[in-house]
Amino acid sequence: MMDHRPRQFDLIVFDWDGTLFDSTALIVKSLQAACLDLQVPLPADRDAAYVIGMGLYEALAHLIPGLPPRQYEALIQRYRHHYFARQHELTLFEGVLPMLDAIKARHHWVAIATGKSRRGLNEALDTVQLRGVFDSTRTADDTLPKPHPRMLQELMGEFGVDPERTLMIGDTTHDLQMALNADAASLAVSYGAHEPAFFKDYQPRFVAHSVAELHQWLQEHA
Repeated sequence: MMDHRPRQFDLIVFDWDGTLFDSTALIVKSLQAACLDLQVPLPADRDAAYVIGMGLYEALAHLIPGLPPRQYEALIQRYRHHYFARQHELTLFEGVLPMLDAIKARHHWVAIATGKSRRGLNEALDTVQLRGVFDSTRTADDTLPKPHPRMLQELMGEFGVDPERTLMIGDTTHDLQMALNADAASLAVSYGAHEPAFFKDYQPRFVAHSVAELHQWLQEHA
């Protein structure tokens, strides 16, 4: 049966880690393992989770300020070593595939804006066999990292979509701030890296506590 309800958003942009992909715990452990390898201060779980969504260099500079650039580059290499060694164990959150199928069936453009590297995103998409599902993607390697609005601005420009017809969905305040900076709407999920108590100041339309809730909201409002 055809769905004739008016569409509020033409472009729906998802964050990847902690929003579609159940990777928060591995990112935290890999950041901590990299710090142990190079004998720099070990971040607490909460602090390591906070930087998820930033570009990797910016994340490490926030976690451990004041290191020389060469040491950040070494930390990045050690992080990638630990993360890629176990990325194949990760999965999409339950319910993501039918949600994406339903969005595509309503002919929204669907994109990803992530703080991951291009290699990291491509390998993750291959792992869960989603290469080609998204109409476009942006990573921290391609453009400026979150919360700068450039990722969303480039995606909106690619499809000729105005900010008021764009919805950003993510699990961190970095995602929500990026949406604000781009004058786009946002929606938050509470099952990822950041505590939902911090979301209110960023004016998300809704906070979903599961993929099922997210799917239902998109079906009814997007």
